[in-house]
Amino acid sequence: MTEQDTIDRAQAGDTAALALLLQKHYTFVRNYVLKLTMNPILTDDIVQDTMLKSMEKLHLYNGASKFSSWLITIATRIYVDLTRRQKVEKRWQEQATRSLRYQMEAHNEEWTDMIDSLGKLPPEQRAAILLKHYYGYTYPEIAEMLNCSEGTAKSRVFYGIEHIRKELR
Repeated sequence: MTEQDTIDRAQAGDTAALALLLQKHYTFVRNYVLKLTMNPILTDDIVQDTMLKSMEKLHLYNGASKFSSWLITIATRIYVDLTRRQKVEKRWQEQATRSLRYQMEAHNEEWTDMIDSLGKLPPEQRAAILLKHYYGYTYPEIAEMLNCSEGTAKSRVFYGIEHIRKELR
């Protein structure tokens, strides 16, 4: 059976053919996305989204390009959309930080370098540090609140503090 036969069967609703088709191309797409992102965790998310989107849009595949090229196109678009979203979120975070600083200064509250450094951390690290050092929660409590393991909670606090120390030097 040719790849086009498998595609035709999958487009006709044959779930076994669809599974075979996606399984055949999974490693190829994953290797491409890994090189694109240089991040294994992000790679897994993008590949999963790519496979889901290809299942949803399989009826749109017209054979004008190789099936693997079609999957790569989907993965690339997902990655580009993600990076655009991250840029927008970063600009929003910077604007929110400036606004918060203005509000604190308007109310004669001190804006310290520490608060500024805290604002530059990834949200997961910031939350872990706030819960641990500002609110006094234990690591097991933080892990439960952030839906992660206790070790992950500890590492988020550790790496966040390391980042703040570097910022304040």
